[in-house]
Amino acid sequence: MPSIDTVVIGAGHAGLAVSRLLSQAGRDHVVLERGRVAERWRTERWDSCHLLTPNWMTRLPGAAHVDGDPEGYLPVGELVTHLERYADSFQAPVETGVRVERVTAAGDGYLVATDRGAWRARHVVVATGPWGRPHVPASVSRAHHDVALVTANRYRNPESLPPGGVLVVGASSSGLQITDELSRAGRDVTVSVGRHTRMPRRYRGMDIFWWLDRTGRLARTIDDIADPAAARQEPSLQLLGRNEADRCAEDLDLAALDSLGVRVVGRLEGLDGRIASFRDDLAETTAASEHRMNRFLDAVDRHIESTGLAREMWEPARPAPLDLTGAPTRLDLAAEGITAVVLATGYRPDHRWLDVPVTDADGSIRQHRGVTSAAGLYVVGQRFQHRRDSGFIDGARHDAHAVVQHLTGRRAPASLSAHRED
Repeated sequence: MPSIDTVVIGAGHAGLAVSRLLSQAGRDHVVLERGRVAERWRTERWDSCHLLTPNWMTRLPGAAHVDGDPEGYLPVGELVTHLERYADSFQAPVETGVRVERVTAAGDGYLVATDRGAWRARHVVVATGPWGRPHVPASVSRAHHDVALVTANRYRNPESLPPGGVLVVGASSSGLQITDELSRAGRDVTVSVGRHTRMPRRYRGMDIFWWLDRTGRLARTIDDIADPAAARQEPSLQLLGRNEADRCAEDLDLAALDSLGVRVVGRLEGLDGRIASFRDDLAETTAASEHRMNRFLDAVDRHIESTGLAREMWEPARPAPLDLTGAPTRLDLAAEGITAVVLATGYRPDHRWLDVPVTDADGSIRQHRGVTSAAGLYVVGQRFQHRRDSGFIDGARHDAHAVVQHLTGRRAPASLSAHRED
């Protein structure tokens, strides 16, 4: 059977980072992509989406960062172009429109079965990203048929939803950005709030990611964390990435949405027909989020004092405490004119095609620094894979280096030719 040294599954930023390093090492490989380069960025983000990380954090092996303002926030469309150019820069061996259907162990390597034939590989690198499949809570399964249920990866813009009010479920970065966009488009919006992480866009004059990097938070490894499972499930930061001069430093949090007229309610308990019920936990949830935010900002202040940066930084000014009271615990969607529910409730791992015993009950891949217990099988780009920033473009490059270093440090296989079995 025709063979190749390494198959990389996924041509997003993580898979391309691995490909760049394999090319540099002279290793024969192919990158299999079910769609086009950066397919998830193309088709599973809303039209106005920007990266939450500043441009200086869009670094990949062999490419310092994107062109333009390093403090700006890249629109997703420009990110796609950037990744296409990155792949072209080293002639990445990407096979597009190839869906991997199963990966099984075969001899001293793996058989990668696709809808366009099979590959035998000595190594396989899973680079399908941290998103997996959208999580649809069981509590919404009894929604009335005339209520449109839309997961965040299928939302595009306000016009893509039926006319009327909208209930957004989830208050992390995606949920709040979608809520903000819908409200500014004139929709009546209710947002259901679960566990979340409030954070200012800038603090003492610098982007919050500058402080996360400066204080070593982004480089903290999973080995230093008392509860790795909880760390990997941390909600994303409530941030807004926009480049307009009048909004680039704007905070996006529940207080900002409340000022726009958005109704803020507690965690969704259930959706039965047209009746939505919510927990009476909004004060508790927001207080916990503010505690985490202030604990980090306290650490920033201590860092500034200990390093002598006080004269160079703005005076501390923190977001005002939230004052959200009187949230309802029950809504009749029909009476409120709510015609659509957007589920920004996160994602779950989805590796059903991986027929190798390296996954946990929740579908996540067991690994350390991208190395699994199955010889020659690796993973990159997972949330908190090793460093806290593993799920960001900037952090995936570290995981890619670790994986390729381990892969190339193994006993080199005999020379293999790059062919596909059709």
